[in-house]
Amino acid sequence: MLMPKRVKWRKQMRGRMRGKALRGAEVSFGEFGLQALEPGWVTARQIEAARRSIVREMKRRGKIWIRIFPAKPYTHKPPETRMGSGKGNVEYYVAVVKPGRIMFEVGGLPADLAVAALRSAQYKFSIKTKVVARLEGGEQA
Repeated sequence: MLMPKRVKWRKQMRGRMRGKALRGAEVSFGEFGLQALEPGWVTARQIEAARRSIVREMKRRGKIWIRIFPAKPYTHKPPETRMGSGKGNVEYYVAVVKPGRIMFEVGGLPADLAVAALRSAQYKFSIKTKVVARLEGGEQA
């Protein structure tokens, strides 16, 4: 499971997810990418499940790049706990994803296999995504 090695602060505030992704919005490494269409938190479990489904579809061919990392701690208070008494404990980590962010990239395999692999990963996320391809000019289709 992905999580930070060390953190400066154990608990974080939730923050806002306004606007589009400023960076990480272009396919940089591979030929095809999985792009987020709406804002949300992607958990470390979702990232791992998507990675496994992509690797299984690729059948040990090509290369995969994971472009997001879960660095934000998600806290949760136990059930049937009274109000107050501070913030809950860290349960797991999430990656903050804004619209336009490329989450996964694949390269080094035929187009139909790459699209099929990324399509299988789309089902693992709680946000809407789409498969994008890199063109010769650097922008995506």
